[in-house]
Amino acid sequence: MDFHVPPSDPSIKLTTPLALSPNASTPTHQMAAAPSFAPRNRRNPPDHVSAVDDTSLKLQHWELLSSQFTPPTPPIHDALNKFHPPRPDWYEEFYALVLSRAAESYEAEVARYKSQIFSNLRGKAQKILEIGIGTGPNLRYYASDSSDVEVIGIDPNQKMEKYARSSAASAGLPPSNFEFIHAVGEAIPLSDASVDAVVGTLVLCSVKDVDMTLKEMKRVLRPGGLYLFVEHVGAKEGSILRFLQRILDPLQQTLADGCHLTRDTGNIISTAGFSSVELNMAFLSKATFVNPHVYGIAYK
Repeated sequence: MDFHVPPSDPSIKLTTPLALSPNASTPTHQMAAAPSFAPRNRRNPPDHVSAVDDTSLKLQHWELLSSQFTPPTPPIHDALNKFHPPRPDWYEEFYALVLSRAAESYEAEVARYKSQIFSNLRGKAQKILEIGIGTGPNLRYYASDSSDVEVIGIDPNQKMEKYARSSAASAGLPPSNFEFIHAVGEAIPLSDASVDAVVGTLVLCSVKDVDMTLKEMKRVLRPGGLYLFVEHVGAKEGSILRFLQRILDPLQQTLADGCHLTRDTGNIISTAGFSSVELNMAFLSKATFVNPHVYGIAYK
């Protein structure tokens, strides 16, 4: 396509866009690499062609080129909408506030188990990813060990960020060493083999797709990396507790942001394809019907 500009205005340079006709003989990958605009002779402008704004032309050219490529992974917001549909702002704010204030007794009881597994990070993990970081109760276990530790926390609830940042500061983690990403475990927005350790506590009970989340964890872990976990699981089949969990499960999912009471998370982790898994079980008195718990380390 050519364009005509009246010769009375010599300040305007004529340009020719890259041919993008479906019948063009140039392959798509060659077109994308080709120079897009070349000066034409102003003395002999072609007839019967309208003048086109150069900026608009370049924009149309870029849009056409961009349409030739498909992103390798869906955008973060698409994954959020698919795996964790938006909740009302008041609900997310209220849930974040409740977690920040109501988990003290639970954290006090589970502390000995967390201390046991998190001690394995010392000297082995400089870059840590925490899935479902929430209000950041785990940061004190590994962030204060070294000023060089970098932590990335992802959570589908954006309202958790201010609480997580406060916890990071309390743990002595420099602001430059902490990043909060609004995302889900089923689509972690990090490169392959990019972190030394993945942490997840009380997370797999709430994700929509447990298998996909574990695959994503393994993908971002470097060879030899660690996955540290604490999860509550369904009680033994035939027990009174299991009977109560089945009755309360729908209500739990509604009130606790998708949390399931009856998932067999320990077996799922054990068969997820890690090179080895160290798994232990505990019963927490403060957790009432959210029992028993499994905790341990999986090695990539």
